Amino acid sequence: MTTPATTPTEGGLRGFLAKGGFWRLLPVVVVYLGLYMATGWIASQFDNGYNDDDLLSSVGAVFFQLSVGLIVGSIILTAFTTWLGWNAEIFGRQPIYRSKWMWIAPVLVALPIVLRILDIDWGGPALSVVLFVLASGLLVGYSEELLYRGIGVKMLRAGGNGEFAVAVLSSLLFGLSHSINILQGQELKVVGPTVVYTFAFGALMYLTMRVAGFIMAAMIMHGLTDPTGFLASGGIDKLPGAGGASDIANVVGLITVVLIIVGYVLVLCVRGKVGEQSETKAAQHA
Repeated sequence: MTTPATTPTEGGLRGFLAKGGFWRLLPVVVVYLGLYMATGWIASQFDNGYNDDDLLSSVGAVFFQLSVGLIVGSIILTAFTTWLGWNAEIFGRQPIYRSKWMWIAPVLVALPIVLRILDIDWGGPALSVVLFVLASGLLVGYSEELLYRGIGVKMLRAGGNGEFAVAVLSSLLFGLSHSINILQGQELKVVGPTVVYTFAFGALMYLTMRVAGFIMAAMIMHGLTDPTGFLASGGIDKLPGAGGASDIANVVGLITVVLIIVGYVLVLCVRGKVGEQSETKAAQHA
């Protein structure tokens, strides 16, 4: 059995964070969310009224309402993981076996994406707005997956947690992080169900990463989910699959309910622990 490359040998902040665990991860998430919100507030001081416009009305509206925080957040997270020397591990192959039932996760997540693409009014917003929304959506996938399925999963594993705890705790932090939307003006009736949904979605992203073997798969799936939702519903403050008048939108709404239920059920099926000798044999038969 090889010695894990993540064994902490440094002192200071690097050594502290390398030891991992939930209580070391929590302040990392809180600090990042604080910086993200601060970026949005600073940008709002120079937005020339774009934050009051409809999201899809102009590139400026997309930039100030969505993109600017994601750009800064992605830079911060990438600089953070680079400074810690974690990129090779985070972006490398998952160090644990996968099970065939986990393919349910990416397949289920892909269904609303495909349906929303069919439901988008491609002749509505300007092409520049659509492309900017899609690019910003990819940044959503990159930054949120890097934080929760990258940094989060790595630190929880380093803290000695089994994969069930890793999946639950990383998804819990992901879900609860969306409660800060209430500080940005979203109504409680939207924020509450969104937290419930994002926990399940986070669990499915964890399984997508596991079964595909790389975090990039979860980043891409997540990065396509959000922008197709924005373009199909017409804004950010919409529940996934809600508010559409078309038959396709109604089907997406039903699939979203199924997605939530399946996410909560599948996370209960997660087993294993990174570093167990049995993983080598399991990987050979996966």
